[in-house]
Amino acid sequence: MQHSLGRRLVLATLLFCVLFILISTSLRTYLAWNSNLDNMRSELQLIDQVLSATLSKAVWEMDRDTLQTQLDSVTQAEAVGLIELRILREGRKAEIIHYRAPGYEANTHAPELRQLLTYEPYPGAQEHIGELRLVGRESRLWQELIDDVASILLAQVLQSLMIAGLIMWLFNRSVTVHVRHIAQHLSQVSPTTLTKHLRLLRSPRHEDELNMLESGINALQDKLATYLERQNHAEQALAAHRDSLAEQVEERTAELRAANERLNDLNRRDPLTGLANRRHFDETKELELRRARRQSQPLAVMMCDVDHFKLYNDTYGHGAGDRCLCQIADLLSSLFNRSGELVTRLGGEEFAILLPGITAEQALESAQRLQEALRALNISHRASETASQVTMSIGIAQLEDEPDDFEALMQRADDALYRAKRLGRNRIIYF
Repeated sequence: MQHSLGRRLVLATLLFCVLFILISTSLRTYLAWNSNLDNMRSELQLIDQVLSATLSKAVWEMDRDTLQTQLDSVTQAEAVGLIELRILREGRKAEIIHYRAPGYEANTHAPELRQLLTYEPYPGAQEHIGELRLVGRESRLWQELIDDVASILLAQVLQSLMIAGLIMWLFNRSVTVHVRHIAQHLSQVSPTTLTKHLRLLRSPRHEDELNMLESGINALQDKLATYLERQNHAEQALAAHRDSLAEQVEERTAELRAANERLNDLNRRDPLTGLANRRHFDETKELELRRARRQSQPLAVMMCDVDHFKLYNDTYGHGAGDRCLCQIADLLSSLFNRSGELVTRLGGEEFAILLPGITAEQALESAQRLQEALRALNISHRASETASQVTMSIGIAQLEDEPDDFEALMQRADDALYRAKRLGRNRIIYF
């Protein structure tokens, strides 16, 4: 949803005006209240000046009619809410006369005036005959304050609305119209219309930020047009070489892919036996471990070691030893060729076989078939302390429940192999 900048400006102006109205009204209300208090105090003082002499004479002469008349006239004044007259008589209790204006209520904010009444019966003699107390009418103060606040608020609100309207009109005329024109122009810009420059509908005498924006947009379009033209020429030149380069790249890529495949295969194979090497074994073991955990399937490892192979090398030579290892490797590959099974030469005369989906009991049966097949090969080994032919010691371990990991599995298989060797070789031990 789009929002007009002019509207935002007006709202911001109105918010500022509201804040200004609150502060100004509070200050002017405070000043108006104090002014009304001063005016009421002045009125009470004026009434006291006019009334004191007449009341003093009426009290002295005991002229009740005159006294009543004077007090009645004072109660008609809007500023007076209460009149209290205390008359002092020698040897008597003070007489107190109260006169309340209609609707008067006791208050704490209206001003109050106290005046001693004296009378001079003859020159040089002055008698203290009473005390006059005038209390202002608080309701009048509040009414005047309400009237003042209403007039202040009305003036401020009208002033704020006029300012906001004027700002919106000026902003819309000098900014909004041109910004919309710029936005419409930019929405129509495309590679085919870059040469069509922006023209603002305003007097050329105006030199301000909008003129700078207009010039900047036109300069940017010119630069873009030049850039696109150069890019087009470059693309045409590039297209002339693209086909031949693509063919060359394809040929080189095929050669590189084949070389990488050969290199990868060499890196994952034992160069003597063609079996998987330790690197290939390490890459595969974790995958099979996770698969066994995920599918809740057994996983067994078979560790194999050719018995007395050092004596074989010493007796028949290393060339014969290599041929013996190759024969054993071929035998292992032919026996363990199910999907997922991996035969690995770990080093020297030591082999490891990864058996996914196979329990230790099933691996034991496979190991027995391996030993029978090895005996059937009848590879002579006259230096062996175990038999007259090449034999093999085998250790088997099966993956256990959590938190068993592959390293623990390999360690148990290796421990089983070590035990098979320690118990006389040419045997199978499994955990």
